[in-house]
Parts: sequence; structure tokens; C-alpha cells
Amino acid sequence: MKMKNEIIDVSNLYKKIEDNVKKVVVGQDEIIKMVFLTLICDSHSIIVGVPGLAKTLIIKLISKTIDCKYSRIQFTPDLMPSDITGTTVLRKDEKETLYKFIKGPIFANIILADEINRTPPKTQAALLQSMEERVVTNEGVDYELEKPFNVFATQNPIEQEGTYPLPEAELDRFMFMIDINYPDKKSEMEILKERIVNENFNVEEGIVKKSEILKIQEYVKTLPLGSNIVETVWKILKNSRPETSEVDKVAEYVKWGASPRAGIFIIAAAKGYALLDGRLTPDINDVVKVAPYVLKHRLILSFKGEMENVKKEDIVESIIKKSCF
Repeated sequence: MKMKNEIIDVSNLYKKIEDNVKKVVVGQDEIIKMVFLTLICDSHSIIVGVPGLAKTLIIKLISKTIDCKYSRIQFTPDLMPSDITGTTVLRKDEKETLYKFIKGPIFANIILADEINRTPPKTQAALLQSMEERVVTNEGVDYELEKPFNVFATQNPIEQEGTYPLPEAELDRFMFMIDINYPDKKSEMEILKERIVNENFNVEEGIVKKSEILKIQEYVKTLPLGSNIVETVWKILKNSRPETSEVDKVAEYVKWGASPRAGIFIIAAAKGYALLDGRLTPDINDVVKVAPYVLKHRLILSFKGEMENVKKEDIVESIIKKSCF
């Protein structure tokens, strides 16, 4: 009975966040859900979309809804690692001279890494190390990052000049790659009718406690898992790899498939998705829902796949059909 009450609490919690964000953002319901899913799975996501589709706004509004510290880092070509992690400064007073570490914007709960591919690899690495290890090291001293700690990076797919694409090994640290598309006609008409430039949005702040998010993060990890789900996820991983795949497109167009980390992420995300729907255990449909977000940025196309401009989405769809049905 206790578990059932907790499920209801999670559903209600998400409803509060969703309703608050939808006071401002129109037509991006699935994106809001995937961002919240990233939070409760205690992970990170990368959001890809052209300018003006509310990528930054969604993260900012969710952060406002939760009683936590939010930090936005605008990535530029001249951004240095210390601009993210912090720096040591020399301070003098009448008695002594001290070196003090001034914490950077990475010391927050929800981080927006805006246009992460505009900064050189050295600076990208400073962020990605913090994502993986949840600590910042300065002058040999480790500073733990406060929980929850979730990074949301954004990328603009239409501008490639002067950018530094994230290597596949670093992309692998992001649980989801979330593509944000243009709204449908009804939603866009509503946006055009109701919104004005530089509008002051009236949303409730801090209506969800940070402790509630932490509690759910731990709860997701304890949800039971059926052996059929584990086997299905294993089939997805197997069929994503050209040397073991039963999918013709993979054997022909994919150079490298998904790692075990991808499977761990699929299972965690499926658990979270089930929880949002008021269920204790995930089913195959939950796996089907979350797997595309986990797989897309982990498949590396072969030279032939690149030359023929093969869409990863089509390959992922074939992998899921073969593995889940």
C-alpha cells in the first residue's frame, strides 16, 4: 500500500511540474516528460533543435518549479574550464594571505549547458568529467557536487561552422538525445495568438521540493524488473551491433553499436516511464518508448552509411521492431 501511495505521489508531482511549465510552453508535452524523466533517473540529456523552440525555456521553467539552484552556462569558443568549475584567487588581509577556491556555475543542481558544441574539447571535458564523477578537482582537492545534479546540454543542428562536435565517447554520457521539433498547427497558432516578445511569465516557483526529487531518484532504482525486460534490452543491444545483429540495415550501415551503458539507461528510463504512468514495473511498451532516445546518438554509421545519408532513426526503428515484437 505504501508503494502505491508513492506511485500516486510521483504522478502528482509530475502533473504539478507539467501544468506549471505548460502555462508558458505550448505543444512540447513529450519533451517536458523526457526532461523530467532525465531528472528522476538521476542522469543528463542533450537537447537538439533549431533556435526558438523553447529548449532553454523548458529547462529554466522546470528549474523554477523545483526548489533548487539553477545555472546556465553559455558555451563560447573562448570559454575556459575554470569558467565552469571555478578558480583559485589570492586574498590578502591585515593578518595573512590566503588562496581561496571560488566555485563556478557548475555548482548547482540543474545545469543548462547552452550550445555545448561551440566550445573547444578541453572545456567540454571539464563539464563532462563533472557529469561522470560528480566532483570538481582543484589544486588536488575534490569538491563534491550537491545532489541532485543534472546537466542538460543544447545543440543547434543548423550551424556547423565554428563548432566542436562532441566525440561519441562523450555523447555516451548523456542518457537521452532529445530532438525538439516544430509545434503542430494548433499549438503554433496558440503561440502566435497568446505570446508577446519579452513576456514576464507568471509561473509558480519552488512548488516541488528538492528532497522530493532525491527521494524519487532513489525510488526508481528499487523498482522490480521482469526477466523478459532484461532479455528484450539485451536483444536491442545485440541487434545494434553489426557483428551480432539480425537487422540487415545494421550490418550494412552501422560501424559501432550500443554499449552496456545504453542498456542500463534503457532499463532505468523504462522504470521511470512506468512510474509516471502509475505502474510498479516496466513493460515492453515502456522500453519501446524510451529506447529511441537512448540509442540514436550511440550508433556510429559506417562510411557507406554516411555516404548514403542513412537516417539513424530508421535504423533504430528497425532494431526495436526486431527486438521487441
